[in-house]
Amino acid sequence: MLPNPFLDPTLVHGDLYRTGDRLAERTRALRDAKVAGRDAAAVITDLLAQRTSPDAMVLDIGCGRGTTTLRIAARLRPRRLVAVDASVALLDIVRTRLAEARGNGSVVAADFHRLPMPDAVADAAVAAFCLYHSTTPAAVIAEIARCLRPGGSAVLATKSLDSYAELDQLLQLAGIDRDATRRPSLYESFHSANLLDIAGTHLTVLDVLHEDHVFEFADVAHLARYLATTPKYRLDPDCLPDNLAAILRQRLPAPPYLARSTVSYALAERP
Repeated sequence: MLPNPFLDPTLVHGDLYRTGDRLAERTRALRDAKVAGRDAAAVITDLLAQRTSPDAMVLDIGCGRGTTTLRIAARLRPRRLVAVDASVALLDIVRTRLAEARGNGSVVAADFHRLPMPDAVADAAVAAFCLYHSTTPAAVIAEIARCLRPGGSAVLATKSLDSYAELDQLLQLAGIDRDATRRPSLYESFHSANLLDIAGTHLTVLDVLHEDHVFEFADVAHLARYLATTPKYRLDPDCLPDNLAAILRQRLPAPPYLARSTVSYALAERP
């Protein structure tokens, strides 16, 4: 079986998130390509707002660069907001962004399998686009449940197994990664189809939303920006965006290039 880089601890705690640059560029490339689908941070905050009061203590687990953290801070203004991530580099970015936005929040470096929080301390928790980095996501759900007070809310977000599968086909067609369509989904451990079952191991799921997102890469330069930052494919070391774009221009049909993903959200509570 081909390896999944999102489940490789050496990569997750190394090259993937050693700095925020790679994640930032991948996020920008997808954002610039999106032609359908709501902003995920806005959806998460909307769901959280249904059950969270201003005096709440909120955890943003696997916060990444803090996009959702900032949205929660600005809209909900919770009494206490704690952003948690295993990457110190990403937390430095979150800390700076919160300070620039004058948001009320703090950061904690931690493995989400062992959250350094007391039992029943939080009123709400978010785990967005991070649980697929665990080979045992149910164990992370258990930690989230432990940290929530009884009746506390959780919002979980992930993507479908077949997200961006159209790009696998393009990479294989171009001969850049001949195993592209055989590589496991980056989201195989926690995805749209198993979200309900895994979340339900330790939480009571109140609602699940599935939304279709569509991306249109207008030219090979835009497509190369994304492909060069995703860890899924086996690319030559010299495949920087400009070099990759030149190869794609020679080998692919004319743009645009479309890709799709289902983004799924679960609203749950601790029993």
